[in-house]
Amino acid sequence: MTEHKYSISLVSQGDHRFYTLTIPSEILAKTCFVSTRDDNPVDGFQRLLDEKRAQSIADYIDNGMGTIPTAIILSAQPEAELEIIGRGKTVKFKEHPKAFLVLDGQHRVYGFSKANSSVRVPVVIYNGLNRRDESRIFIDINTQQKPVPNELLFDIKNLAEYETDQEQLLREIFDLFHSETKSALLGLTSPAKKSRNKISRVTFNSSFKPITKNFGNKDADEIFEICNSYISAFMKGMRSLDIDGSITNSTVFRSVIAIFPHVAQRTKDRYSNYNQDAFSEILSPLFSKLKVTKITSPGSSYKDLANYLIECMKTDFTL
Repeated sequence: MTEHKYSISLVSQGDHRFYTLTIPSEILAKTCFVSTRDDNPVDGFQRLLDEKRAQSIADYIDNGMGTIPTAIILSAQPEAELEIIGRGKTVKFKEHPKAFLVLDGQHRVYGFSKANSSVRVPVVIYNGLNRRDESRIFIDINTQQKPVPNELLFDIKNLAEYETDQEQLLREIFDLFHSETKSALLGLTSPAKKSRNKISRVTFNSSFKPITKNFGNKDADEIFEICNSYISAFMKGMRSLDIDGSITNSTVFRSVIAIFPHVAQRTKDRYSNYNQDAFSEILSPLFSKLKVTKITSPGSSYKDLANYLIECMKTDFTL
């Protein structure tokens, strides 16, 4: 059976000692598994993990630009026959499909197994753990780590030059609503994190993304002018019912933006412009029929609320 040797460093934390090293990705793919309850390591990866996520990692590695510096955390199993040699500076282990149980980094290891390229991967190896210790470390890792908020990821995507054209447009529109003194949402937006009684970038993007096709070739400034007039008109109607504070509720905000194409079409047909007064005239039937509780207690379905708002806009036809 093939043996592998790598230079290591010993680290002590609390009651635990572990080794840090780097291992080629293809060796990790051959020696790691994800569940002590699974007889087949390959099937274990495929059954327990998200193949699409693993494939995206493989593609990221294969494009030649990828870097994943976060360590894979492993627990050496008896099959590894792990030994520390060379005055404690080298680890030796057997190449066995159940040499190491993955405690953290399962999708990365699975992605490495699907990649065509080889990369050196930072690894932490615990040795001599029992099942209780392995389970406790797994739980600690997966409960103590806090993911980066999606709001922050959206906020810095432009710095990383990772934005799509649509994401760039939405960022520019949001930034105008966030900073322009005439913005109907001034003081009501939060760019990089969730904040109580404010509209996050994630909520804003999910609201506006479905209607970007209605903007045609207009730039962010033009879209802001039109949408700001619309939101100002809508909030004026809400203010008349003393419910304008509910605009920051994600269900309410998404429903308000969802009906924008419907309102804008009727506004254009009747007034040939998109100023606030024109929007207010189109929205007036809505606020004369609107039940306040539909806004103050909107539930979780923005689509249901949007359909209700459109129903409220309907007027009796007269010649």
